Amino acid sequence: MDPDFSPGGGGPSFEFAFNEVNFSDRELRIEVFPGDDDAPGSSGAGAGGGGLADWARHRKRRREELLKEKESTTHMSDQTNCNEVEAEECDAYEENQEEPVAMIEESPPDVGQDAGDDGQGIDSSWTVVGTPVLRVKTIYISSAILAAKSPFFFKLFSNGMKESDQRHATLRITDSEETALMELLSFMYSGKLTTTEPTLLLDILMAADKFEVVSCMRYCSQLLTSLPMTTESALLYLDLPCSISMAAAVQPLTDAAKDFLAIKYKDLTKFQDEVMNIPLAGIEAILSSNDLQVASEDTIYDFLLRWARSQYPKPEERREILSSRLLPLVRFSHMTCRKLRKVLTCTDIDHEQATKCVTEALLYKADAPHRQRALAADAVTCRKFAERAYKYRPLKVVEFDRPYPQCIAYLDLKREECSRLFPSGRIYSQAFHLAGQGFFLSAHCNMEQQSTFYCFGLFLGMQEKGSMSVTVDYEFAARTRPSGEFVSKYKGNYTFTGGKAVGYRNLFAIPWQTFMADDSLFFIDGMLHLRAELTIKQP
Repeated sequence: MDPDFSPGGGGPSFEFAFNEVNFSDRELRIEVFPGDDDAPGSSGAGAGGGGLADWARHRKRRREELLKEKESTTHMSDQTNCNEVEAEECDAYEENQEEPVAMIEESPPDVGQDAGDDGQGIDSSWTVVGTPVLRVKTIYISSAILAAKSPFFFKLFSNGMKESDQRHATLRITDSEETALMELLSFMYSGKLTTTEPTLLLDILMAADKFEVVSCMRYCSQLLTSLPMTTESALLYLDLPCSISMAAAVQPLTDAAKDFLAIKYKDLTKFQDEVMNIPLAGIEAILSSNDLQVASEDTIYDFLLRWARSQYPKPEERREILSSRLLPLVRFSHMTCRKLRKVLTCTDIDHEQATKCVTEALLYKADAPHRQRALAADAVTCRKFAERAYKYRPLKVVEFDRPYPQCIAYLDLKREECSRLFPSGRIYSQAFHLAGQGFFLSAHCNMEQQSTFYCFGLFLGMQEKGSMSVTVDYEFAARTRPSGEFVSKYKGNYTFTGGKAVGYRNLFAIPWQTFMADDSLFFIDGMLHLRAELTIKQP
């Protein structure tokens, strides 16, 4: 065989040495035990059979079986030592979930190199009671190559014990893991895999996690990331049972899965029924996105409560999930004050936590605009304060009850948001309330009345439709440079009836190009700051 020294998987290739006695110093005996009859590895998953859903169900059953196998292992003669070993194994299982079974065995003095095939020299304490060996594979290995690729094999071959000097090592696996293990061993020599089939790649990824081959985990992660993704596969990648110490190797895959879910369910309202059935990890991925398109943050809060009540019917479990996993996803600072009041009275939320969230939100709303922008841009605090792609722009509202009902609503628009209004776009604000009536602001790009140029317009509308009429004194103002103070643009008196609105097609009395120019008087730090003051003078 001609040696191939070409690089594979980012490093030198030792493919020519795999299972070649002339380049090996040990023999690896692989004992294969039966697993699930419908496991992907035993039913042709390696050849492309089985789906990702079958793979996930099999892995769940496999983890349960491993725990039962550990509980049924025979005791060693020294009960005290055995208990200590079992305790250590239990800790390892909790971390890795599928701990590989391995041992170094010494060949009997009167048997040749193939002595392991007759079953001699195997410590019975490692054998699963009543489980027959389906088959045995013996391959030639280089301890130096395996130890360089895997801390597991490094410890196996250099643990300082007498057995580490012996020529034979034994691994015991189930038949569903056989194909993946052989691919893994080959990868450790060549840096390549022979498959791009998702279920087999996942099996190889799990084998690489068990035997601590980080380079193979990264390689599998890259291949899976490059393949077409579905909601099913994305959710599976988020729930991979990798050990904590190896999780960084699959981080690109989990990040890609989160991005896929966030993009697919970007319009949450459109997929609301479908998203109600997505598990917790998927919900976290979707609601962590800044690009989520929702009417307002109030919609996010209401959806999370419905989802939690549907998925966790037990009140104590629901409160725990909301407290630790879901509420941190809500941007309370962009919720309306009316909804924040409801947060304080929600029985599904710990009152102390609710109070803290609402207080923090109110302090943010009262903060200076430049401070708000700094919090939204900071890498540490952006998760709490960054705005999403809201369909209705958040407002800052100040309300007064005396001497008569009055409120001041502040609407801030980014320059790029205003730019997207041209030539006939609209931006609507969240609703705000005065004397029990709902109002909203809307910014428009209009054609001037004489149809000679485009201009920026601002309107005030009443939310509720019906026969009710409300008379309101109003004033529109905007901050201007260089003073930075709000300057009144228009004021008036208007009687609203259901669905009516009042406003000005050309708020600044200038053409659109002048309004959007780089030296515009109305953009401060890239923001347009508008104010609407409403007063109801009751007789």
